[in-house]
Amino acid sequence: CVHTEKCFVPISEIVAVEETEFNKKQHNIGRWHKMEKLHAFTVYYVKKARNHRWRCSDVTFWCVDEPICNQWIQALKELLEMQKSRPKQLLVYINPYGGKRQGKRIYEQKVAPLFSLASISTDVVITEHANHAKDNLYEVNIYKYDGVVCVGGDGMFSEVMHGLIGRMQKDSGIDQNNPKASLVQCNIRIGIIPAGSTDCICYSTVGISDPVTSALHIIVGDCQPLDVSSVHHNNTFLKYSVSLLGYGFYGDILKDSEKKRWMGPMRYDYSGFKTFLSHHYYEGTIAYQPAKHTHGSPRDKESCRTGCHICKKSEKQLAEQHKECGLKHEEGEEEWKVIKGKFLAINAVNMSCACPRSPKGLSPAAHLADGSADLILVRKCSRFDFLRYLVRHTNQDDQFDFPFVDVYRVKCFQFTSKLSEDNESNVMDIGKKRFGQFCRDHPACCCNIVNSTWNCDGETLDSSAIEVRVHCQLMKLFARGIEENCKDEAAYSQSSIEQLL
Repeated sequence: CVHTEKCFVPISEIVAVEETEFNKKQHNIGRWHKMEKLHAFTVYYVKKARNHRWRCSDVTFWCVDEPICNQWIQALKELLEMQKSRPKQLLVYINPYGGKRQGKRIYEQKVAPLFSLASISTDVVITEHANHAKDNLYEVNIYKYDGVVCVGGDGMFSEVMHGLIGRMQKDSGIDQNNPKASLVQCNIRIGIIPAGSTDCICYSTVGISDPVTSALHIIVGDCQPLDVSSVHHNNTFLKYSVSLLGYGFYGDILKDSEKKRWMGPMRYDYSGFKTFLSHHYYEGTIAYQPAKHTHGSPRDKESCRTGCHICKKSEKQLAEQHKECGLKHEEGEEEWKVIKGKFLAINAVNMSCACPRSPKGLSPAAHLADGSADLILVRKCSRFDFLRYLVRHTNQDDQFDFPFVDVYRVKCFQFTSKLSEDNESNVMDIGKKRFGQFCRDHPACCCNIVNSTWNCDGETLDSSAIEVRVHCQLMKLFARGIEENCKDEAAYSQSSIEQLL
């Protein structure tokens, strides 16, 4: 066998192998052109480009001996069969309304042909209303699938995640309303094909928001564990979160932008500017337990990348805990730390929350799977200082290097607004409740807005008082984290096509 160019490809990154009809007109090369018939096969593989972008490329091998050609095809297909992490059957949910309403077209034109090439069978569901995918996941036989794929934005992913995790807890007899319950890990991986207004989770776990790149990660069977935070209010389950829980600034942006969905993605810029000018602060109390089990700090310069050693250590600790005491939480008698104050923003992130506008994210050193969240408290400060803090998210400077910003790595926390803390019979509180809307509409009024809204992965939570717990590696994605250098051939596996020739 001969091939036209030097090409190193790990077996793990071969997409498919197919017999090819050889066209002599295209390959009229020296000693081959006089032969009556040539036999060929094509290897489709992952080609890595800049900025973590993947593409499906191909190389064709040819020879004169048909049995030898068939042997190569069979040998390569057997090697692919040995890749046990690859999915064979997927359940696909497509949101036709999200983002620019391109989900169906993106899947049919860019993703479905790749799945077909890789011999992956799919059951496709076009969602018709909110929570369609979530409700459907409670009914279908999810255990016959190797993974669930969502085509849409972060909202679509959240819906699928809630359906899968909720189904696993239901089947295991676990009450999600119990904030101290140990949740069962969800081993059915989720794949994200980005097609929405925001694709933060895809960007933070793959490094780019690109449908073809995500489809190839699914095909090669990548697996990235992910921490999930559960959010409760008064022993009632509210939501799961994997990226941002934001109160104050980010909560106000979301609440205002929901009224302007007709503007499309531009609504976030408009609401962000409006919220910045309003400069509201909120009083409350934060209680948290430090994440002493994990290594590293939110102020580290080292980011979470593919094969992260900190996440690997957490995975080993989790496995040991399961062996020793089943699924029980190891809270012990660790002390809760309490902070009271006036805050412009309270943010808890399970990942960096990187995006094209903020390449480092809200917390650059946050880890995807270490069982902790980074709790960021932005205290009341001047409008100018707050602007300086926001600008830091777009450059390489340390965004926590301000006297009014504190950051902690936590495994759980509670927040209570001052309004909830005060005695409800207090005349002042009754006045605030009664005239709250008037105060919102007329900020010059002497009353301060007493409550904000929680932004939970792009969805609003009405309860200001919440309890949050991080569940280590509760779910898995078809991803591998962000690769440090996606074009570094030295990192490639030694089992390559080149070795076989």
